[in-house]
Amino acid sequence: MKHLLLFALLLSSLGSRAVQLTFRVDMRQQTVAAGGVHVAGNFQAAAGYAADWNPATTLLTDPDNDRVYEVTVNVPAGTYLYKFVNGNAWGGAELPPASCGVTDGSGNVNRQVVVGGSTLRLPSLLFGGCNTQVRFAVNMRGQTVARTGVHVVGNFQPLAGYGLEGDATALPLSDDNGDGVYEVQIALPAPVRFQYRFVNGNALSGVETVPATCGTPDASGALARVYEATAATNTMPAVCFGSCQTCTPGLTDYTTHWWNDAVFYEVFVRSFYDSNGDGKGDFAGLTQKLDYLNDGNPTTTTDLGITGIWLMPMMESPSYHGYDVTNYKATEPDYGTMAEFEAFLTAAHARGIRVIIDLVLNHSSDQHPWFQQAASGPGNTYRDWFRWSNTVPGTGPGGSTVWHPRNGSYFYGVFWSGMPDVNWRNPQLKAAMWDASRFWLRKGVDGYRLDAVKYLVENGNTLENTPETLGILEEFHDSVRAVNPSAFTIGEAWTNTAAVVPYVLNQRLDACFEFDQAAAIISSLNAGNPAALRTQLATVDRSYPKLQYGTFLTNHDQDRVLDQLGGNLARMKQAAALYLTLPGVPFLYYGEEIGMLGAGVDENKRKPMQWTAGSQAGFTTGLPWRAVNSNYGQYNVATQQADPASLLNHYKQLIRLRNTHEALRKGYLLPVSAAGSVLGYARVHQQQAVLTVANLGTSLSPALSLPLSTLPAGVYQATELLTGQPAGTVTLDAQGGFSSWTPGLGALGTNQTWLLQLVPTQITATATATAEATLRLYPNPTTGQVTLALSTAEPAQILVYTMQGQLVHSVSVSGRRPTLDTSTWTTGTYLVRIQVGTTVTVQRLVVAH
Repeated sequence: MKHLLLFALLLSSLGSRAVQLTFRVDMRQQTVAAGGVHVAGNFQAAAGYAADWNPATTLLTDPDNDRVYEVTVNVPAGTYLYKFVNGNAWGGAELPPASCGVTDGSGNVNRQVVVGGSTLRLPSLLFGGCNTQVRFAVNMRGQTVARTGVHVVGNFQPLAGYGLEGDATALPLSDDNGDGVYEVQIALPAPVRFQYRFVNGNALSGVETVPATCGTPDASGALARVYEATAATNTMPAVCFGSCQTCTPGLTDYTTHWWNDAVFYEVFVRSFYDSNGDGKGDFAGLTQKLDYLNDGNPTTTTDLGITGIWLMPMMESPSYHGYDVTNYKATEPDYGTMAEFEAFLTAAHARGIRVIIDLVLNHSSDQHPWFQQAASGPGNTYRDWFRWSNTVPGTGPGGSTVWHPRNGSYFYGVFWSGMPDVNWRNPQLKAAMWDASRFWLRKGVDGYRLDAVKYLVENGNTLENTPETLGILEEFHDSVRAVNPSAFTIGEAWTNTAAVVPYVLNQRLDACFEFDQAAAIISSLNAGNPAALRTQLATVDRSYPKLQYGTFLTNHDQDRVLDQLGGNLARMKQAAALYLTLPGVPFLYYGEEIGMLGAGVDENKRKPMQWTAGSQAGFTTGLPWRAVNSNYGQYNVATQQADPASLLNHYKQLIRLRNTHEALRKGYLLPVSAAGSVLGYARVHQQQAVLTVANLGTSLSPALSLPLSTLPAGVYQATELLTGQPAGTVTLDAQGGFSSWTPGLGALGTNQTWLLQLVPTQITATATATAEATLRLYPNPTTGQVTLALSTAEPAQILVYTMQGQLVHSVSVSGRRPTLDTSTWTTGTYLVRIQVGTTVTVQRLVVAH
């Protein structure tokens, strides 16, 4: 199973229209408890029950006394987790086998059901047991996927409960990590031979044409694929849509965009530079300081080198922070006029700097004219642009107050009473927001950072991460792309990685900030142990579309990174080296590069930029809106520019290296193993690689191993990029890897980082993995036996490595469907390398016992 299974509820393209879903469980082998039979899951709130995962509220009945209990609920289309309960308490819950469920990593297994656009009556499932499992998979790379998604149709549908044969709305597939492979697993009541076809969209007009070489006529005479589901679990290898070819993405099979070449700088305009002495930063001041950020000349080294700017809110607002907007089409007067904003935008673009701005879609200000009219009482035009209640329906996240009194009623505001949430179910409000989003794009901004994106649409007691929110973001995507097809959108979905992933799928947002990784960098540095970060890097790499997430250390809502690192500058430099050499789109919070401090209340995290050791840190000639930090005498731009060993010059060098080495911007990630407190990883692009080797503990001379890669075999010259020192040579074997290589640089000190560029000097074999469709592993993840689907019956050599470079399995095979038994392997991620003739392919395999 993939990460679709970790997200509780995904919206299909069919929106929130209710669909009948019937659960059925066979209790003939059970003694039914006095409390009856129940079903619990994350469908319950959507079905109108008080809360999800309540084992006592959704009762099944057996009206015909055949000991098959059932219940029908109405839910929106989506993917749900559930389990049956014998009785009405969790002590009676079933534990289905992992082969027909979703494991949560702690021994618990839940069942999963995908609900499409028509009534679904599930086959009767044996309590605690499995029916025949069938998993469909199709690779849609090269296709323009319809907004309504990808579906599968066939004569299995009535057996599986998915409507009539040919109902193209009934069974949607999902691409849970953006790799182009759409998948779904269903249960059948018994082993069966069936025919099927994939559909691009949800109408038969989008059905694939199956080639004669792999198709047989169905009842209508059209060619269909055929599968004989004879095993308990049947996982079909992914095929290319409309093709007989088995195909799966390889390590290098991904797409990059302009934002993958960018390094962004987050700016709070109020605190950056004051041009007129009123104590508040402004557009004119920001324009004056653009040469510090990027002077437009790539040959100079005096500027920071960033190539993107994210402006925190700059629209009209009554507050200092701007997240409560009163006019979505006006600039904040404290910052300057629209003409001054446009002048800044032009100057930034002239230097090659892209500009994205904060867009607050979740809420407005309570002083916005929309809300002022809405609050005047029922019956006015704007009343329904916000959410109102005559009583207090409940509390918010963590028990917080979210319903606020106003003129005899209560309005909903998840953050505070000054920021009422808008009602996205109102079409007029939605149209006004889309109009605002297009307004700034026509001004020339290059995209948006979306604030508080997970809270947009509430669904009953579910206040965040709802299917309706994901649907709104699909509409937002269309609104933005209609004006600027290359605009970049990145969201603040401040939650765990698994719950963030859906926001960047299905043409919603281009990226979201990766909060778990930022926290793992800081915690690992403070602990002097890379274990937490190593684990999180693996999670991030397998979760998102390749490279499509935002990396950072801290932002304007968090204590500044140097505070969190206890003022340790060596750790600060290492933190910068880590996130600026990792995949993703890096964001630097203003002042981070000079070690600004800031903790506690939000205003202290957003203090004025420290430019000089002079009066008011060189920020203003007047009285600053917030007192400057007391350490500005040492931690300022001017002082650090003059010190070659300063944090500022370290940042400049890292950004320059990222800008000049394509591997650091576009390379895929592979772990490099080293003992003890050393974290290593490689960024590989074409025939070059950069290895980051970071020591979080005591000084040592690390021996490095890379099990395999797509680099061609040969001799490579290693150079340490931060110092320019030669680091010796390393010989890559036929797998594109090396073992126990010690760079010729001596000891790697505490909190010291090497950036080792590998450049080939002598190639002894052809580059690896250029052929498509050599290998498909299924099921993946696996709990036992794995089938390798090969595109040829020629003899093949299979090598399996741990992510630390240890060879755990080697075998020669022949035939198109050899198998591997992983039952004795340790739970974890492995790299499987298969060579057929001169063609080599590398795939990841996840083993989850």
